[in-house]
Amino acid sequence: MKREGGGLAAAGGVPVQGGGGAGTARLLLWLVVAVLGIRQLVALLRLPPGERFLDLEAWAAFGGVARPPGELYADGAFSGTPFAALVLSPLKRAGEQGLGLGWTFGTLLLVVAVGVVAARALPRPVQGRTVLPAVPVAVALLLLSLPVRNTFFLGQTSVLPVLLVLLGCCVARDPRARGALIGVAAAFQPALLLFAVLLWCTGHRRAAGWTGGVFAAAAALAWAALPGDSAVYWLQHPAGLGLADPAAVANQSLHGAILRLGLSGPLALLVLLGAAGAVCYFGLRRAVRYAGDGQLLLAVALTGCVAVAVAPVSWQHQLLWVLLTVAGRAGRRASDRYVWPVAVVLVMTLPAKMLLPNMELLFPVRDNILLVTAVAAACCVPFLGRGQEEFARPRPTVHAPPGPSKLSWVPLLPFWRRVLTRPNLLLELLLIRVGYSAYSQVRMAAAGSRGTAEAHGEQIHAIEQALFLDIEHWVNHAVVRTGRLEEFLNFYYTSFHFVVPLTVLAVLYVRRPDAYRWARTALGFATLLALLGFWLYPLAPPRLMPELGFIDTVHGVQDFSRPDYGSLTAFTNQYAAMPSLHFGWSLWCGVVVVALAPKLWMRLLGLLHPFFTVCAIVGTANHWVLDAVGGAAVVAAGFGLVHVLAGPRPRRRTGADSPAEAGSSAEAVEHAEAIPLREGEAGASPSEAAGEGERVPSPG
Repeated sequence: MKREGGGLAAAGGVPVQGGGGAGTARLLLWLVVAVLGIRQLVALLRLPPGERFLDLEAWAAFGGVARPPGELYADGAFSGTPFAALVLSPLKRAGEQGLGLGWTFGTLLLVVAVGVVAARALPRPVQGRTVLPAVPVAVALLLLSLPVRNTFFLGQTSVLPVLLVLLGCCVARDPRARGALIGVAAAFQPALLLFAVLLWCTGHRRAAGWTGGVFAAAAALAWAALPGDSAVYWLQHPAGLGLADPAAVANQSLHGAILRLGLSGPLALLVLLGAAGAVCYFGLRRAVRYAGDGQLLLAVALTGCVAVAVAPVSWQHQLLWVLLTVAGRAGRRASDRYVWPVAVVLVMTLPAKMLLPNMELLFPVRDNILLVTAVAAACCVPFLGRGQEEFARPRPTVHAPPGPSKLSWVPLLPFWRRVLTRPNLLLELLLIRVGYSAYSQVRMAAAGSRGTAEAHGEQIHAIEQALFLDIEHWVNHAVVRTGRLEEFLNFYYTSFHFVVPLTVLAVLYVRRPDAYRWARTALGFATLLALLGFWLYPLAPPRLMPELGFIDTVHGVQDFSRPDYGSLTAFTNQYAAMPSLHFGWSLWCGVVVVALAPKLWMRLLGLLHPFFTVCAIVGTANHWVLDAVGGAAVVAAGFGLVHVLAGPRPRRRTGADSPAEAGSSAEAVEHAEAIPLREGEAGASPSEAAGEGERVPSPG
């Protein structure tokens, strides 16, 4: 097992072009690390004594009163090994207050050490330069990850075994030292004995033997000191099987997933043995291959993923191995290279509810998202080998030439260039879901007081009266008097807000990938600007202004001190009215359809959506007329920002070239079959229309 630690400079990375820029970037990143570390320490130490270090209290009562021998697993709350309890036994004599600073700073130092060792174990950069210093980036990602955050609050030791294994595999050279480090790590988490298999299969049989010997010695020492507890752990609950609550969502192992699916008895055991055997075979086989290829950190990460998957219990704080799989390179195209790292970072830093919608069909995936990621990394993700050409030089992303209509005085971002190829679908879905979840939380956090919102409502009403735009009351009562119209507008208001924009995005992604990025980014900018409006100007909509006589056609008469708008009343911001994203998103749909649709009837149909939407938001008393004006303003600003930063929208000549003329690649066929623009528009140059590795004939 060759050490791949010499590829990064002593400071944690290869300098970027221009020494001053590299030094500044490194300093800023370490400042970010310092802020994250201090924030973690302050947040932890400000908690009341009974709300931190909960796992330590599971086996050792603070204040000098320890559990009697033989009762370590009496209530099943502690699932660690007897060796872990033995090593940490001196802490029984330490009070909780005295333990706080020492334990927290010690955990922080362990995290920094893991980041340093992992960064220096990355494969040697083969392109000559790295974008960012590796060490501070690695430490920052570790501090942000859910396993490390849980480790801090629970008082767990799960970072220590990871560090010991990394030192044994990536730093130590002597077989005895390597085996001793990994053996001690396995004494804390027995599933890590699978690293002995990795050592054996990569030709380090002495180190594998030492690993097994040190593990056996540590277990024997714990048995001698805690015979009753060791008998319970190894005989009654083999390697922790059945301790704590294995069916809890926090247990991200195959065993926990099978229990959550409702299986039990012999059937559950057979399924578990079959799944664990398959994961071990494919995962360890891939780990051995990547170790032989010189990607040692990736091999270690994959073996760790196999270990947490097959262990009887793998709590969230023990899944740090999944984050280390970002060391692997997946994707032959440059545009796909960041899909796996971004997906892993999102899974390891955000709650599962932010990653997947609250749909019952997706609950099995959502509840096991960390396990799914670990198994995918170990068995499925096609990481590239160092001998493959795309490992060092992925197929380049083709960008459009700079647009002639950009404003010359705008300091354009050098990396913001219009990409011509279709983005990766998985990454798009993840970012859209996470972006919308973050938008919902910020929107809720921006809720102002009722008094402020009503005062702003009176301001808007006065302005509309001065401008002769105060038509909401007349329209609202006219709708109420027309039963069918009221039913139609209520249905339109509650049903089409999300369906139509998502449909437009899906059609663009499939049929017009060159325009998809332009439209999607404009929508994102408009939504961010709308959030700023919600935050700065909370506004009560007409239906929440009782003295003005509006009728809430969707929800009916309300008690304004305790409104009821369904099960999500407590999780929505009722004062997020200015600007109206109901109208803004519908206007975005209309603009995109008018700009890209090839037929007149399609463009006219696209204009109906914003028309019906503005009728619905005013007729149901959910928005003021000026809210719609605000929605139009943020949409215009979104399109304007995209135009300034990335140039004009892509244009093409009418008429599709045949796939044979467009080239043999799949991307070329997709471009050739895309819906053309209406007649008379200028065609794109061959370099603008080309995707990665494709050629498109010149128009005309």
